[in-house]
Amino acid sequence: MAVKELKSRILKLLREDEEFRYAVAGLLGLEEILKRLDRHEAELVRLREDLNRLREDMVGGFNRHDVELVKLREDMVEGFKRHDTELVRLREDMVEGFRRYDMELVRLREDMVEGFKRHDAELVRLREDMNKGFELLERHLSALGARWGIMAESAFREGLKGLLERELGYRVERWTGYDETGKVYGYPSEVDVDVTVSDGKLILVEISSHVRASDVNTFRRKAELYAEKTGKKPDRLVIVTPYVEDRALKASKELGIEVYTKV
Repeated sequence: MAVKELKSRILKLLREDEEFRYAVAGLLGLEEILKRLDRHEAELVRLREDLNRLREDMVGGFNRHDVELVKLREDMVEGFKRHDTELVRLREDMVEGFRRYDMELVRLREDMVEGFKRHDAELVRLREDMNKGFELLERHLSALGARWGIMAESAFREGLKGLLERELGYRVERWTGYDETGKVYGYPSEVDVDVTVSDGKLILVEISSHVRASDVNTFRRKAELYAEKTGKKPDRLVIVTPYVEDRALKASKELGIEVYTKV
């Protein structure tokens, strides 16, 4: 049978024979499904291969990640060890520094104690020298009082000033200021007082052949005027006299004025 005739009969059967038509359609659909299944299987194979490669890459990545974590952990441990070592050295240096500091403080304290001892010894010697000098001065005052009992006050004062300079090495200078308000004598007047400096201390000296209680108060007011005029507060107030009345001695003690006399 010729091919052309066969095709014609098949087409006729498809048009006229419903059962034949469905059978052919079913065959055609199954083939298409099989083709699609073949294509899907190929896709599944490629997908499986891709998943295997991805799994291998992930395993390799995790392995590399674990290696990096191990290295990082080792570096951190080593870093902490170095940090601990540095802390130990720093602690040792601090302890050693504090030890040196304590030793320096001990030496400084010893030097200060030794210095204070020398200073106290110097003060004791200075006090002894001053006491000896004033005792010598008082003996001279007694002699002068007996010898010059009737001489003029000004001459007596000049003699005592010379004695202070010669025996004690004091340089006595006369300070004169004008008392406008009458602070010292109760009326405006010129006021003078003897001034000397010993070991950096400012001393006002009142020299008189006879000292009464009123003289002590007048001397105190002179010292106040001197401080107002010069801006310098005297460290000591000293009265030198061969004779002082009892009331004057009491007043001088209450006012903190030193009195040197043997008469």
